Amino acid sequence: MSDVLAALVRASEKAANIARACRQEALLFQLLIEEKKEEDKNKKFVTDFKTLADVLVQEAIKHDIGQQFPDLKEYIFGEESNEFTNGLGQKICVKICETEKETAKLLSLVLDGNEEAASALASAAHQSAGELELDTGHTEIPPSMLGVWVDPIDSTFQYIKGIGDSVARGGVHSQGLQCVTVLIGAYLLHSGMPVMGVVNQPFAAQDPNTKRWTGQYFWGLSFEDVKLNSLQTTPDPLVDSTHLSAVLSSGEAPSVREQLGMACGEDIHYAAGAGYKCLCVIRGLVDVYVFSEDTTFKWDCCGPHAILCSLGGGMVDLKESLRRRREGTSDQCAELLYNAPVAGAHGVDRWANAGGLVAFRSCAHLERVLCVLSSLPC
Repeated sequence: MSDVLAALVRASEKAANIARACRQEALLFQLLIEEKKEEDKNKKFVTDFKTLADVLVQEAIKHDIGQQFPDLKEYIFGEESNEFTNGLGQKICVKICETEKETAKLLSLVLDGNEEAASALASAAHQSAGELELDTGHTEIPPSMLGVWVDPIDSTFQYIKGIGDSVARGGVHSQGLQCVTVLIGAYLLHSGMPVMGVVNQPFAAQDPNTKRWTGQYFWGLSFEDVKLNSLQTTPDPLVDSTHLSAVLSSGEAPSVREQLGMACGEDIHYAAGAGYKCLCVIRGLVDVYVFSEDTTFKWDCCGPHAILCSLGGGMVDLKESLRRRREGTSDQCAELLYNAPVAGAHGVDRWANAGGLVAFRSCAHLERVLCVLSSLPC
């Protein structure tokens, strides 16, 4: 068993518990929303939010993994700043303290003295996710070789909206809490290649009577010749690439929508959340996820990318792959890497997937996408 992978899964389960706890009471949830500062904004949205749930989840993941693996502590990176400003204008750095009582005291400052809410959140943050048995054989990767990317709550907008009655088409939800994911991925520091990943879906199903949500998670390990995952799936060498199904963002460029629409016909879907769209590919609900813009980031992709690699697929830079194809380069698969920032970029854009992306389970489907989109400008 990989102890690091088990720790990532446990951290994702704790994160999912916190995310669900923060949505149980509408009044509490309204206390948890704070607009992001300008330099932290994702330019894709007119209004972009961070929530205390986001920050608390991220800090819980960093705390738990860092405590178990000290070599990893300085190499766990996330989307969110842990600095919050309360109603009195006080700047507070959110963190997981040594005791639940200390964490509750800190959170009460963020929540303007709401001790009941702070205690509930501190309890979720300190609760153990329990022991897990993952069938990963004896594969071990030294923690000193790894870096970790965390997206504490991907699709924050859907999390805030809280739509619970979204109806899936072909298994794919276009919106709603089902599109919310917790994403954790580990990559090799020297090469930037992803090796372990977890995608946790905190709101996978809702009990019609109690209205309580339950979640599910998926993990993958891809290191050297070892490819393992929770889907108990191995790469299928016989893939029909003549037919293609895809999931896109509703904000995708018209030219991409048009060309993929012609290739996919009715098997084209639109959904919220980069992590969720990756999950649709991981689960085999669609063949590919294509995004031509530069508004996804390393934390969105590292975990799902590792799982896709374990399935025989991957995730590539769309524009670079198209450029290589036009130039006839032998290796047209420009895999996304996670250890280096974008040259000349600033703020969150340093970690953007600047060339867009294609997530795929089969290289045959990647080839089909590049063929379909080969007329796009680089």
